[in-house]
Amino acid sequence: MEEHEVDTVEVMDTEIYKGIEISFGAIYEYCSNADEYLEREEMIKANCLEMKDSYRKKVGLLTSGEIINIRGKYGVSQKDFSEILDWGRATITRYENHQVQDRAHDDVLRKIDLDPKWFLEMLKRAEGRIPNKAFNKYSHKGSVQFCRKKNQYLVDSIEAIYAEFDDVENGGVQLNLKKVVEMINYLAAKVSSLHKVKLMKMLWYSDSLHFKRNGVAISGLVYSALPMGAVPEGYDQIIRLDGVTYNAVLYGENVGYKFELTHGFEVNELTESEIDALDTIISALGHLKTDEIVNKMHSEEAYQCTSSHCVIPFSFAQQLEIK
Repeated sequence: MEEHEVDTVEVMDTEIYKGIEISFGAIYEYCSNADEYLEREEMIKANCLEMKDSYRKKVGLLTSGEIINIRGKYGVSQKDFSEILDWGRATITRYENHQVQDRAHDDVLRKIDLDPKWFLEMLKRAEGRIPNKAFNKYSHKGSVQFCRKKNQYLVDSIEAIYAEFDDVENGGVQLNLKKVVEMINYLAAKVSSLHKVKLMKMLWYSDSLHFKRNGVAISGLVYSALPMGAVPEGYDQIIRLDGVTYNAVLYGENVGYKFELTHGFEVNELTESEIDALDTIISALGHLKTDEIVNKMHSEEAYQCTSSHCVIPFSFAQQLEIK
């Protein structure tokens, strides 16, 4: 019955939970004199949670820690998070402490994690059931997360536009937005006064020239014949992607976009043959004014043989004067 110190040890335990065998690290006190393992009350709770988290990992559910992190991202209390999700008041508390969530609730939590816009919509629906001070705090946190996800929303919208096009229309390569961003920066670094209309034409010429030389385009962009010449589908979203820098410039009553080199830009995606095609286009067209490059575009067989607002086939790349 003498008093002595005991060690705290971690032991790999195995249990059957919901019909599945789970292995997990459990914490015990170990008495070397009696060669026995003991559990204090807090250890029992911690070991139970560790076992359930191991089960969650095995079946593909969020762990308790991941649920805590999702709630922490928006700075929401357990009670208010349950209110926002329109669940029972103690639901989130139980999921973070001892109860394994069902698959439907897990899917909702994952969507909240990935989609701040949806969180803000759910929060708005709960307005009036949450104190104003807390509501404003959560709204601010959600808006910050939404801004951070802006680029992903843009990428998703562009990819949705391109889902309807095939390999013939995009020059034999899948859309690569990282290459698109690099192409824009590469052109901006070497072409002075690179405005939107000129940029769109130089992208088309670069893709077409590479197709002419190598049988495939660079970017996977699909170009349509608009009044000012070739323009890539989704161009409004493309110029707002992370890594693209431009300044709004007033021309009388009109606003133009002048593209600049993004700070810290490095070439990582573009290949040697793709850079060579870009350099050729920069040498041939970089000095032209906007109206001059538009006129040149209008003289291309690819543009003349394509109906207005229709996709310009890459097969016409063989007729480019630039070699």
